[in-house]
Amino acid sequence: MDWYALHTKPNKEELAWHLVRSRGFEVFYPRLSVKPVNPRARKVRPYFPGYMFVRTDLEQVGSFSFQYLPYAQGLVSFGGEPARVPMPLIVALQERVQQLAAQRRDVLQGIERGEPVIVHSGLFAGYDAVFDSRLPGQARVRVLLSLLGGRQIPVVLAADQIVRTARVLAPLQ
Repeated sequence: MDWYALHTKPNKEELAWHLVRSRGFEVFYPRLSVKPVNPRARKVRPYFPGYMFVRTDLEQVGSFSFQYLPYAQGLVSFGGEPARVPMPLIVALQERVQQLAAQRRDVLQGIERGEPVIVHSGLFAGYDAVFDSRLPGQARVRVLLSLLGGRQIPVVLAADQIVRTARVLAPLQ
């Protein structure tokens, strides 16, 4: 049995995932939790919009099983031949999605506006900052960097670039 990438119709990944699972296939559908601006928007989004991975024996099942599947557009193919996805890549993707989910929980959980943080990676590594807000969609945050004689400059960073600190910084104004 090999892994294949299944191309789904736009915004139909969840429906395709349920359908493929109900037909007895092993499916890897990587998703991430997000904090959308609109509270009614989806709080879980696909890591690869429009795609998921299916493990099957195409010799027994045939690629047409996926070609005419509701909510799907078939297996990703090159030259008419469905492309196999190597098992090490699937394992690496599973680990990465778990790592991103853990980072998001660890970094942002419980941090409130006005709390001191340190930027630990990227262009502003080592700078003190004050947490300002979570930004919609991706795992991004806005912090106020302490620069230029105590002035606080707003900067948008990836959430995993900051860590809490016990240092007391100037409060938000």
